[in-house]
Amino acid sequence: MNAAKRVEGKVAVVTGGGSGIGRAAALKLAAHGAKVCLVDRVMENAEKVQRQIEQAGGTAHAVEVDVAKPDQLDKAIQDTVDRWGRLDIVFANAGINGTIGPIENMTENDWNSTIDINLKGTYFTVRHAIPHLKDKGGSIIITSSINGNRVFSNFGFSIYSTSKAGQVAFMQMAALELAQYKVRVNAICPGAIATNIGKNTHPTPDLKEIQIPVEFPEGDQPLQEGPGSAEQVADLVLFLASDESFHITGTSVYIDGGESLLHG
Repeated sequence: MNAAKRVEGKVAVVTGGGSGIGRAAALKLAAHGAKVCLVDRVMENAEKVQRQIEQAGGTAHAVEVDVAKPDQLDKAIQDTVDRWGRLDIVFANAGINGTIGPIENMTENDWNSTIDINLKGTYFTVRHAIPHLKDKGGSIIITSSINGNRVFSNFGFSIYSTSKAGQVAFMQMAALELAQYKVRVNAICPGAIATNIGKNTHPTPDLKEIQIPVEFPEGDQPLQEGPGSAEQVADLVLFLASDESFHITGTSVYIDGGESLLHG
């Protein structure tokens, strides 16, 4: 059966749904029949995606939420269930690169700001979704990264990589715990993807002090020239959200064109 039919009538919550991978996934899910709640801390971006979905004949609702604040997430998820009567798909995607620099010069605020959004935000999203998924089952998808899981040569990314490695460990624990409820939990690990996450990347002036020259074969992505697209990642999200992936849980899926095999 076509994956498009497998999400028809389902309800999805997408965090970071106003841009990048979240936007592409929201558009893809809506185009294939899902009702989508767009969670984003920039309401203007979320509302723009909502209009795109509605103009294409889909159903969406935008909510301004900071995923580091559990009360806001809880309300957004509860409002989604109240609005559409169910919850089937959760895409915990919101994240930032944060401050990039030497470990010894990082501040507590640098650490907290990245961990709060990437790791705690994922935890809060999943935690508040679970009560609504347990009765009928569903799919939770977490956006992790090749960084912290296969790649450790991006100097200065210590906080970001820690958050991404933590997401995978959390995903595996959650997958086993929720399997009895037919709730599947998986992580996607993108490599270089053409998005605007650079706006949330803050390299420090002393970053060059810890960088070590590393030479790789020509081209970072063996499968294609240049970074992947958010739409390619959205195709993977659609598959993991659909019942066609029903026997897949507790799995990290790398979507990087082979990049991490060069850099790992």
